[in-house]
Amino acid sequence: MATPITDSQATIIDGKAIAQSIHQEISNEVRNLSQTYGKVPGLAVIIVGDRKDSQTYVNMKRKACGEVGIRSVHVELPNDISEDELIGKVHELNADPDVHGILVQLPLPKHINEEKVLSEINIEKDVDGFHPLNIGKLAMKGREPLFLPCTPKGCLELLSRSGVSIKGKRAVVVGRSNIVGLPVALLLLKADATVTIVHSHTRDPETIIREADIIIAAAGQAMMIKGDWIKPGAAVIDVGTNAVSDPSRKSGYRLVGDVDFEEARKVAGYLTPVPGGVGPMTVAMLLKNTLDGAKRNIGQQQ
Repeated sequence: MATPITDSQATIIDGKAIAQSIHQEISNEVRNLSQTYGKVPGLAVIIVGDRKDSQTYVNMKRKACGEVGIRSVHVELPNDISEDELIGKVHELNADPDVHGILVQLPLPKHINEEKVLSEINIEKDVDGFHPLNIGKLAMKGREPLFLPCTPKGCLELLSRSGVSIKGKRAVVVGRSNIVGLPVALLLLKADATVTIVHSHTRDPETIIREADIIIAAAGQAMMIKGDWIKPGAAVIDVGTNAVSDPSRKSGYRLVGDVDFEEARKVAGYLTPVPGGVGPMTVAMLLKNTLDGAKRNIGQQQ
């Protein structure tokens, strides 16, 4: 899955190909569930309002569900829905035995408290892995959350399927968001890495990043990490997706990561591209979480 590219040192990790093979594994398991129990996993996606980017993400998730045989339940709600009505919808899905995963597409409109809505999702259906109890268990030694957040889980899967070992390594996570930075740091810690988090108040981030065997870049700053910030041979997972202007493109822009790809590929041992690295893995891990939720639930019902 990871293919060396000529004229460069780094092995480019093909997230698309790895995600595709995970889709195949999930598809086989879904078929087995269906044949054994006559049931398939169900994923409900709630989208509030008509943000174009959210619509795009939701359509991508629905298409992926279709490819692996997961039943997709699409819940579209108006932008002006009240918080109570939205929570009522979440409760309905919590009570539906054919729904094994519930995802609320973020961001929500300003008048709705995201934290309140997310904590109303039944922990056994929290396929995004954002419920405070799931994150809390992730932070504790000897505890296992029911679900891991999809993007961090995808980052570790990319490392393991590319043959990069984590145990005993120095890992630096750039960014501390609840969605990526914080949970990926906790996951690396659980995998026995020595972890440092670099954030906007960190002094001299280059020096810290330069010591890392593994870099997870999730700061949301276009091409912030330069080639000379990277230790030769380090594994670099670039979570950033930033639009920069590019008049040569029809759209007028192109997507780049938080790492300067052209510089990094000459130094790093392993490197993910943007797009085509972490992105496809996030969706693959969402499908995997939904499958796991269904297996737990259907197994209990028998």
